[in-house]
Amino acid sequence: MAIVSEEQLLKVLTAFNSWWTTGRVPKELAKPIKRFAFYEARQILHHPEIRRAVLLSGARRVGKTTVVYQLIEDLLQREVNRRHILYASFDHPVLKFCDIGRLLELYQNNIAPGVQEIYLFFDEVQYAKDWDHWMKILYDMNPHYRIVATGSASPVLLAKAAESGVGRWKNVRVPTLSFHEYIDLLGIREKPLLDRGIKPTELGTWSHTQWKELMLSLYPLQTYFHQYLMVGGFPEIALGNDIAYGQRVLREDVVDKVLKRDMTVLYNIRNVDDLEKIFLYLCFHSGSIISQDAIASEIGLSRPTVGIYIELLEQANLIYISKPVDLSGKKVLKARPKIYLADAALRNAVLMQEEEVLANPDEMGILIETAVYKHIASFYYHRLPKIGYYRDAKTKKEVDVVVALPRAKILVEVKYREDARIRETDAIVELANDEEVGGAIVVTKKAEDYGTLPFETAVPIVKIPAFAFLYLLGHAEKQGYLHASTSRRIDETPPEIG
Repeated sequence: MAIVSEEQLLKVLTAFNSWWTTGRVPKELAKPIKRFAFYEARQILHHPEIRRAVLLSGARRVGKTTVVYQLIEDLLQREVNRRHILYASFDHPVLKFCDIGRLLELYQNNIAPGVQEIYLFFDEVQYAKDWDHWMKILYDMNPHYRIVATGSASPVLLAKAAESGVGRWKNVRVPTLSFHEYIDLLGIREKPLLDRGIKPTELGTWSHTQWKELMLSLYPLQTYFHQYLMVGGFPEIALGNDIAYGQRVLREDVVDKVLKRDMTVLYNIRNVDDLEKIFLYLCFHSGSIISQDAIASEIGLSRPTVGIYIELLEQANLIYISKPVDLSGKKVLKARPKIYLADAALRNAVLMQEEEVLANPDEMGILIETAVYKHIASFYYHRLPKIGYYRDAKTKKEVDVVVALPRAKILVEVKYREDARIRETDAIVELANDEEVGGAIVVTKKAEDYGTLPFETAVPIVKIPAFAFLYLLGHAEKQGYLHASTSRRIDETPPEIG
């Protein structure tokens, strides 16, 4: 006898799918602000020639479920029959007793009998038993099914998706909110009206007048930048004014649930305490070059175990790993990675840092570099470049972020301090003459610290305040999606923003 009856399952499904009776998604679920992931997922879902299942991957609380509800609302607006859309979250305790096959049988017998063209939305699919097996069957045996799934551990999901058949899935990554998305979410009226996406590297050719006009239009955004660094990466929390409460939610829902539940289930982690200690160590040292030997000695673990745990934290979307990048055959530092938290707000939450951290220059430097790396890694992930850092093995001169695109490398140095002077002997100036380099950017602190540095280098070195740089990255990315959403094939990448 089944632990959960069909009536109980049907009751849960009916509660999930309120549009079966109302014809619309509740406003509080399908929020009006659309993120980049929505446009990409929608383009894949409705592509007329190439059929793919969509996998929305990302950390907890980044807004994957909101994107799903927005896709469902979009289907209803396209006049898709309300009963041909099924949503189920396998995070629900009742659905843990039901596999996908039984769920679909119940749905088809009671809600959509005889229907061939249906849209399936499976939230937190990694908790469904044999989900990859069922996805393969549904995709292969039902050519009229359109499938969207979400998950919090993207590499595990992608590995299983690959095992179930290459070419069936298209991954859409949902990172934490960019500064541009945060401004959109707040509904800021005084945001600049930019008529196109501006590539940060193109600013090197601008006149002083053009720079001044741009910075005057961006200046009002500075008011919201510090709040964004505190809690702005996570949509639900970003809208609240209680920073302490928001940080508690991040610790409980994002960190604790991932470390103590998700990772034990998905990776069979036995000693959660050691994993927590390593994560805490990385929080303290975000943006620093990490020695696995030092971590192993301090925590009392073997070096291989530390390495495995760091990789798992990356797979759980809690950290980024930045590795050394070579330039023109120059010998770089031995392959020791830098580690960045997935969002500056995570570090603040774990270390319980409130607004007083904004007055600490060292802490602000860490937060800004973390935010810069997150934005660059998020926006360039489509092109699959190598994103890392440069550090000369002999001189120890360093560039914080290097984006190795197919045609050229882009250098980004973070100088978030009162005195953001760049000297001719600094690494970014020397490397701006390298034939492999196509752009060089210095991210500064002061709103008036912008323009082109007065060095005669092969590529101009642009300096731009952090809030303006991050906003322009987000704006250029959104413009690229909106422009290409109706014409770009799903196996193509969006326009470069560098």
